[in-house]
Amino acid sequence: MVQQHTYIAYIGLGSNQGEREQFLTDAKQLLEQHPSTTIADESSIYETDPVGYLEQAPFLNQVIAVHTDLPPGQLYREMAGIELRLGRTRDIRWGPRTIDLDLLLLYKWDVSDNKTGYNNLEVLTAELTVPHPRMQERAFVLIPLIDVLRQFQPEEADLLELDLDKLEGKEGVRLWKRTKSPNV
Repeated sequence: MVQQHTYIAYIGLGSNQGEREQFLTDAKQLLEQHPSTTIADESSIYETDPVGYLEQAPFLNQVIAVHTDLPPGQLYREMAGIELRLGRTRDIRWGPRTIDLDLLLLYKWDVSDNKTGYNNLEVLTAELTVPHPRMQERAFVLIPLIDVLRQFQPEEADLLELDLDKLEGKEGVRLWKRTKSPNV
């Protein structure tokens, strides 16, 4: 029998300081080094104009799908630790950063009612809200999220595509580097 991980987590990555792509790579490697996490897929990398605080360099953004057995709070703390290891500071809201990791969506493996699969999970604690509360307002999140979500939750990707169609500012999100074949 194939072992199923407890969760699929969709994590947004962003960087606009220093070697931006290297910070994305380093964050993914640190996540992959944890014995309870495996990167299952990744979106292409997009260069995006800053939102909120505009006096800063463009970002590189990407979304990854991670199979994990870590409970949501523990995964979030692991992500926060990676941000600290990679020099993240929180000086200006929406300001420049070496790396930003956001837990966007979370699905839990479920076997019930003769139906087996991953079910959307909501988390609301003092430290964590999932789904991410502002993701549907941000093209720089939705574009790479939809890109990677299609493999595991295609219906959810279709729903988010409707949200994306309503957003302004999509022109501020440009493909920077394709990480996989467009047909994968």
